[in-house]
Amino acid sequence: QYGIVLDAGSSHTAMFVYKWPADKENDTGVVSEHSMCDVEGPGISSYSSNPPAAGTSLVSCLSQALRDVPKEKHTGTPLYLGATAGMRLLNITSPQASEAVLSAVAARLKSYPFDFRGAKILSGEEEGVFGWVTANYLLENFIKRGWLGDWIQPQKKTLGAMDFGGASTQITFETRDTIEDPRNEVVLKLYGQAYKVYTHSFLCYGRDQVLKRLLSKLFQAESHRATISHPCWPTGYQKSLLLSSVYNSPCTEKERPSLALNTTVTVVGTGNSSLCALLVSKLFDFTTCSFSHCSFDGTFQPEVTGKFIAFSAFFYTVDFIQTVMGRAVHMPSDLKDAAETICATSWSELLQKASTLEKRLPDYCAVSTFVYLLTTKGYNFNNHSFPNIAFQKKAGDTSIGWALGYMLNLTNMIPAEQPSSHKSMLYDYWVVLILLFVVTTLTSLATAVCLLRRSKSLAI
Repeated sequence: QYGIVLDAGSSHTAMFVYKWPADKENDTGVVSEHSMCDVEGPGISSYSSNPPAAGTSLVSCLSQALRDVPKEKHTGTPLYLGATAGMRLLNITSPQASEAVLSAVAARLKSYPFDFRGAKILSGEEEGVFGWVTANYLLENFIKRGWLGDWIQPQKKTLGAMDFGGASTQITFETRDTIEDPRNEVVLKLYGQAYKVYTHSFLCYGRDQVLKRLLSKLFQAESHRATISHPCWPTGYQKSLLLSSVYNSPCTEKERPSLALNTTVTVVGTGNSSLCALLVSKLFDFTTCSFSHCSFDGTFQPEVTGKFIAFSAFFYTVDFIQTVMGRAVHMPSDLKDAAETICATSWSELLQKASTLEKRLPDYCAVSTFVYLLTTKGYNFNNHSFPNIAFQKKAGDTSIGWALGYMLNLTNMIPAEQPSSHKSMLYDYWVVLILLFVVTTLTSLATAVCLLRRSKSLAI
């Protein structure tokens, strides 16, 4: 059986085709990623002035889905589209445009022979929780198949999940602490087990919006200058920007200067890690808290406990540090030192190291600094808890993100009740294998005894 989910993020859309065995017991067979496709172009929220183009942008990936899913399975294959923070932001600025984009996308998806089940905007909390479900499902922390083919609940703790997208970032983890803000509490019943989960989504704290907000802070400080310095950009790099490219978002519009939006400003990189850290720290409010514990911006958060998996831009940032910069990341100080090294590296040196990443290269200093401050000062990971974070893109061959958890939920593939205890289809095979093993062992023993007796009689 197959299922298709389109992850319509703020910066781009990705399509995932999932596959699972048809003979699974009580819908608990492990689903795997059959294929995926990155949609060319930006996210669907960028088509607000031309909604039909949002639907058209999906055609090449949907054509791939027609090939990847056997034709006889098309009509029975559920198809979903979930939009995240980019569309949440568009829905704030222009609900009509948001609705027009979703309608255009839905009309295009309905034209395919799959079982289209809707296009919707996920809340930040849904995005966080479904990412947590995906990670723990793939790592078999909820349930797994025993060696006799039966379904067992492993005595393992769940992992926390941290997602870092283009427009928002999410943190979700199981906790025994009192969750003082009811908006952050979700209780899930999966396979007969209840999980009390803390989750929070920070809108405007995704990678792309963070970069816009940093530019906005600089423009605010030097609004009447045609050329400004950017401490987070490498020395030797500069770029001319229209103010409209920075203030076209709800995350920055309140800081919009009095200058016309068609004003061009030249931004010159100075590669100063300490000034960059100071600039990035201004994105957070660490002073306001009406609860016993807060992360930032007055948001309640219990103490982080257990192991975590950090994916999306968390993974890409740390992967850049490890593969391009050649720096291991085990402790908070490793991340801090790596960010400082990136900031001190000139534009020409960065191009020599990773010319294929030219488009994103100028921003690794800022993003690395942001990830360091977010995890340590924001989420309060320390020398003891930080090593418990695994920066991963996939679990096995399946991408970690909200898409799989979303499909599992909507198709009811994770039952609330515990699966029946009778053996799965694999049990019969285990019985045959065990019998074969016993017969082979007995035959071998009998043969050995006969050979031993024969050798003794020959000796006499």
